[in-house]
This record gives sequence, C-alpha cells and structure tokens, in this order.
Amino acid sequence: MTSDGLIVVDKPSGMTSHDVVSRLRRLARTRRVGHGGTLDPMATGVLIIGVNKATRLLTYVIGADKSYTATIRLGQATVTDDAEGDVVSTTPAAAVTDEAVVSALVAQRGEIDQVPSAVSAIKIDGQRAYKRVRDGEEVAIPARRVTISRLDVLAIRRDGDVIDVDVDVTCSSGTYIRAIARDAGTALGVGGHLTALRRTAVGGFSLAEARTLDELEAVSPDVVNLPMADAARRFLPTRSATDEEARVLSHGGPLVAAGIAGPYAVLGPGGDLLAVVSERGDKAKPEIVLAAS
Repeated sequence: MTSDGLIVVDKPSGMTSHDVVSRLRRLARTRRVGHGGTLDPMATGVLIIGVNKATRLLTYVIGADKSYTATIRLGQATVTDDAEGDVVSTTPAAAVTDEAVVSALVAQRGEIDQVPSAVSAIKIDGQRAYKRVRDGEEVAIPARRVTISRLDVLAIRRDGDVIDVDVDVTCSSGTYIRAIARDAGTALGVGGHLTALRRTAVGGFSLAEARTLDELEAVSPDVVNLPMADAARRFLPTRSATDEEARVLSHGGPLVAAGIAGPYAVLGPGGDLLAVVSERGDKAKPEIVLAAS
C-alpha cells in the first residue's frame, strides 16, 4: 500500500495536470491522488501531488508563492496569450528598444491588479472561462490583486520583427505569467505572448527534488518522496503535542492556544502529523484532522 505524502513531480510538456494525476493513480495504486496548483499543458516543471491522506494538505500548498522561468515573444498576440493559441495580431517589434522592453516588464513588479487570461480555468457564472471563449463568447474576467515579488530579465534576443525575452519570476498564487507577457506586449504596442514556461519552485519545493514520470515509474508503487509530517514542516509552522493532546485532537477537539500564527501543523509524540489547526481566542481548533481516532 502506497504511503500518505507528497510527490514533487517535474511535469512534462503536453500533459495536463489531471493527466499527471491519472498517471500517478496508476503508479501509486490508489485513487486518492490530487494536485496542488494547475500547470498549463504547455508548461513544465514543479507540480505537487498529494497521495491518500496528504491530498488534504494540498489546500495549503496551492496558496504558496511560485517561481518560473519563461520566454515572452513580443510582436505577436494570441487568443490564449501563449503559443498554444492562434495568432490574432502581428506588429513588427524591431524598433522597440531593450530599455523599453525592460521597463514594460519591470513595471509589473510589486502588488498589481492583473486581469487573468480569458482562456483560463477561472469560473465565470459557474462555467470555466476557456469553455465560454471556445463557445464563441466574449469573456470579461475581473482583475485580481497579485504580487510579483521578483521579475528579472535574463536575456533579450531579436529575430527579424519579433523579440524573445527570457524572464525569471517569483509571484503569489493566482498570478498568470501569460498575462505578464500579454500586458508587456500591450504596453509596448506590439502584442505579446508566452512561448515557454517552466515552474521552478512551489513554496519550498524546487526542481532540485522533482522527479520525472519515468523516474517515478521505475520505483512504483513507492512513489511518495515526502511523508506527511516532513511535507507539513516544509510549508507550515509546527507544534508538538502530548499524548493527551494527541487524543483530544484525534477526536476533533481543540487544544489550548500556544500563540502561534496559523494555520500550523501539530505533530504527535512520535513525530507523526496529527492535524492542521488555527488559533481563535484561547483555543487551537483543527482545520483538518489526519490522526486516526
């Protein structure tokens, strides 16, 4: 039986996040598999997979900051804001200076209001935006506040009327790198879209520990590389519980508050993950209970 925990996967291009989940269900030999934060089919890199009880931890992974390397093409706009969509406009970008390119990207650093790509998984009136677009509807998605804490220009390459720009980005959850490309192209008056995207980190999980699907296939069903307690320590504060506190938590009861900003993980006397709790007043109340009662 596959243990409970997380897998850091290096997702290949051409697969949806759900495709990866389906593959891991087979490799882990369990139906209880989920992912923490969607990657577009074109994108590669870090995808966090939860197995068995650890699927309940994914809600805390999804909110973590994320880092990417990406290539933006200026001079062309597409319907999807990336290379998978049809080109909808072409404007020669040869006259755009390197300084202007850098300025258009640097202007997006910090806390900004970003309009997500119309072809996205965001729900508008209960239906995915991408489905509405594919059905021929005009979709207006409201802007959302995101934080782009780092946006570095690594290289600028010119090829005739287009400019390709390599960037390195760290941003809050919910940020669309495709929208960064689109908005830079709009600001420069030439259009822009994403041609490559690789997620290099999700919170404290990086490509350095990610495994390819072929590597996971070779060790199936022993695919979990981060047991639940180890995983929780990576993205949550922790607190240790006594035997009595562990008993109370296993039945869903509260602990006495310890003055820790939550949510945080509570570990049992043996180091196992019991619950994730948040403090309200003088009580630490469980958000999820993972210990058997």
